[in-house]
Amino acid sequence: MRLGAIGLVLLWLVGVLFLVAAKWIDPPTTAVHIERRLQDWIHHKSPRERYKFVPLRQISLDFQHAVIAAEDARFYEHHGFDWQALELAAENDLEGGRIRGGSTLTQQLVKNLFFGTSRSILRKGAEFTLVPVAELVLGKRRILELYLNVVEWGPDVYGAEAAAGYHYQTSARNIDRERAARLAAILPLPLKRKPDRMNRYSELILERMRQMGW
Repeated sequence: MRLGAIGLVLLWLVGVLFLVAAKWIDPPTTAVHIERRLQDWIHHKSPRERYKFVPLRQISLDFQHAVIAAEDARFYEHHGFDWQALELAAENDLEGGRIRGGSTLTQQLVKNLFFGTSRSILRKGAEFTLVPVAELVLGKRRILELYLNVVEWGPDVYGAEAAAGYHYQTSARNIDRERAARLAAILPLPLKRKPDRMNRYSELILERMRQMGW
């Protein structure tokens, strides 16, 4: 038991060191990327991974705003956890409703970097301890930059630049409001959803952007 506790502490320290490094160094890969490569290998697929890290200034403001509006409307107000969103998600779940989960961009970034798509109490516990570190060490702008660059946007498609090229044959800096909303709309299920089919949800995202002053 003692060795297990020491192992968890060591893993946490590795995560902290990785986050400190990520303040200046763009991650070459993530746990989600590695997980997808293993799945492709198991199913004898030849992946064509698209992943190009670009500075935040090379991602259009409409693109940035659409993702925040869709995934974490209180991004600039919370400190890693949005307790209001978590409470609303829990209430909606009990009532059988369907809305986005309560995870913030910071939580999603930590999950992408370290834990992949698996779900467990241990993973949530480790995530809970690393999210405040990410907020403290990285800051909002770097968190947003990292998230937009590593998140999955389709089969073997990672990051805003790859998403813009794959779905719209353009660059992330050229994504306008409508396309930004459509790309943001597929983030909960990027392997199943297509931007051109997200008419209703993209309109909701555009309306949310207007309400937020964007």
